[in-house]
Amino acid sequence: MLIIGMIAAFLAAALHVFIFYIESFAWTTRALSVFGMDRESAEATKEMAFNQGFYNLFLAIETFAGLAFYYLTLPSVGLALLLFGVGSMLAAALLLFVTSPNKRSAAIKQGFLPFIAVAALGVATLL
Repeated sequence: MLIIGMIAAFLAAALHVFIFYIESFAWTTRALSVFGMDRESAEATKEMAFNQGFYNLFLAIETFAGLAFYYLTLPSVGLALLLFGVGSMLAAALLLFVTSPNKRSAAIKQGFLPFIAVAALGVATLL
């Protein structure tokens, strides 16, 4: 279960790096089709999306750091960073799911890998 959790955490972090790119650098181009927006809406929310993209990047960095700490130096520190990183990703996806019914599909895509990571890492630490 540990390996499944680590792989899911890595993939969740990679997805959040992609989300960072879309929100921070491609908001008025590629994000239009990804988020189903028009250019006017994208321009009006560009600064907010830029900032939000960096939140996603920081969650990814935290998760990548957790993986590095786990395998290279301090496994307990790494596991704590991993669980906090993917747990925060999962919490954000759950919040999106509950508060924005029209974005539930995106919330499921955003939260699936963190859910797998949290569940697998949780089971691995109990065994």
